[in-house]
Amino acid sequence: MRLAASPLTQIRSLEGPILVTGHTGFKGAWLGLLLDSLSIPYVGYSLKPEPGSLYERLGSEPSASEVFANILDLEILKEFISQHNVKAIIHMAAQPLVLTSYQEPLETFAVNALGTANILNAACHAPDVKAVLAVTTDKVYRNSNDGKDFKESDPLQGHDPYSASKVAAESAVDAWRKIVSQMGGPRILSVRAGNVIGGGDWSENRLIPDLVRGFSKSATVEIRSPGSTRPWQHVLDPLVGYLLALENALLGSDISSFNFGPSTPSLSVRTVTEIAKNTWPHNPKVEYFEKNDSLEAKTLGLDPSLANKELNWHANWSQEAAVTSSIEWWLKVLTEQTDPLMACKADIASVLQVEE
Repeated sequence: MRLAASPLTQIRSLEGPILVTGHTGFKGAWLGLLLDSLSIPYVGYSLKPEPGSLYERLGSEPSASEVFANILDLEILKEFISQHNVKAIIHMAAQPLVLTSYQEPLETFAVNALGTANILNAACHAPDVKAVLAVTTDKVYRNSNDGKDFKESDPLQGHDPYSASKVAAESAVDAWRKIVSQMGGPRILSVRAGNVIGGGDWSENRLIPDLVRGFSKSATVEIRSPGSTRPWQHVLDPLVGYLLALENALLGSDISSFNFGPSTPSLSVRTVTEIAKNTWPHNPKVEYFEKNDSLEAKTLGLDPSLANKELNWHANWSQEAAVTSSIEWWLKVLTEQTDPLMACKADIASVLQVEE
């Protein structure tokens, strides 16, 4: 279902330049294109793009001043913020994968926790920066696997290296908000989004990319834990929410965190896989298996009612439509030779110019 009008048309306070950390990542590349479409200037700070990533596929766009550096290098970070007179920061740079966090726990904590602290520290020493939005995850909540949809006020607790590192990032956000209350500085908030999908994601151990890789090779795809549920959403939905939340902070709001996720019950991995199978031609093959471990939560859901009320934010895509759109993006790019940039711009246009 589509909304009658995008709340992005009401944005007035995002003059930029906005610093986007992690701009070469999946969400970062989409955010750059969205900011370009809104004529909001931004600069990017990130590691070099991964081979096969959406950023690499886009070629010369999105176009922005950028530096390829680690957020753990505080001096480079401070210099870049000062050099570009940054007015606000959207911090997305992270080690984002749960399974990778088991293999590289120290790096995960360094990037996700200390990296966030570096961003906040640098922002507090930059007088032009008025707001910082730190992107964490839906996995920061204390999860008993009872199917509860989490609210922003629910307790936080990490059960694996990735989620624990993001809880540490949330602690840094709280600490620097306290510092700002005593010493002055930018407004600081965190945002937590559901499982983000969309065209161009090529990460390992993520459901849609794994399916596309297998389907495109006519290979049987093995899918673990088909009964696990997640709040799936198209990548543009939380990105719209991030911009609305950032503007809300710039306008004086002191709300410390927002959830962004679907308003309908989370879908299972099996359901998402079946939607993807039915969208891809030639009847692709999938095998399901249960993996008896506790590496990842079995159920997960978010309550987005605060964002609905305070930001007039609502998901543009249903979960089913988000899956279908993601698969159709890849079909256009891989089988119809559509330019990835044009495929992304078509999705962005559907957000900015929505029909009744």
